[in-house]
Amino acid sequence: MKMKSRRYPLSILFSVVGSFTIIFTVFTLLNMVARQVIWDPSGLVDAATDGYVLRSIWLTLYASFLATFIAVVFGTPLAYVLARHDFKGKSVVEAVIDLPVIIPHSVAGIALYTLLMSRSPVGGVFASIGVVFEDHLPGIVAAMFFVSASLYINAARDGFQSVDYRLEWVARTLGASQSRAFTRVTLPLAVRHLLSGAIMSWARGISEFGAVVMIAFYPMIAPILIYYRFTTTGLRGSQPIAVMLIVICLTVFLSLRVLSKRWERG
Repeated sequence: MKMKSRRYPLSILFSVVGSFTIIFTVFTLLNMVARQVIWDPSGLVDAATDGYVLRSIWLTLYASFLATFIAVVFGTPLAYVLARHDFKGKSVVEAVIDLPVIIPHSVAGIALYTLLMSRSPVGGVFASIGVVFEDHLPGIVAAMFFVSASLYINAARDGFQSVDYRLEWVARTLGASQSRAFTRVTLPLAVRHLLSGAIMSWARGISEFGAVVMIAFYPMIAPILIYYRFTTTGLRGSQPIAVMLIVICLTVFLSLRVLSKRWERG
């Protein structure tokens, strides 16, 4: 819908002012990509053919996918309960869900390390069955899950709240069980929110640095490798990896967004 300046002067003003955020974000990223492509294309080629860099980026995507999968498995039931029921202490539960967003992620990393290190009671139990968190994939996944799960849970809760409870009630009066009403009525209607929350959770896990570096410096995920290369070789060593990660994440993210929009229209 086109806006006419005479009828919507405030909207026009807000559009101009609000565009600052878009311009700043796009210019920041395009500036780095353009500098790399124009001034040092060979560095980008070297990074793209570096096996260690490729493994680091793949580890980042894979670990974040595992963290998102765990968030979906455990977060979906919790989001449904929060959306459908009021109970004593509900506000406390919702505050706990949002807590990882508030606290510094370096603090979260230290908290995870003290809980999951092999010398701790909890970490010792896992270590006895062969699951080690310190400098291993489980530690990376745990850190990513801690900082990103709230994004999925909140999106899923909003999705379930958007579905009229009376639709479930009608299904149950027609003989459907609660679980069948959930899987056949509520879940299909809320799935767009769940998918959007999963995408945001996956993206948030990819960008995590502070929590991961405290518990699992090795094997290096891409954000840690970028920081390490920046401290040792400066922009020349770190910028090509950053550009690669931006391009990969942007391509995947936009593809998922387009597919979700087409699925929604279909």
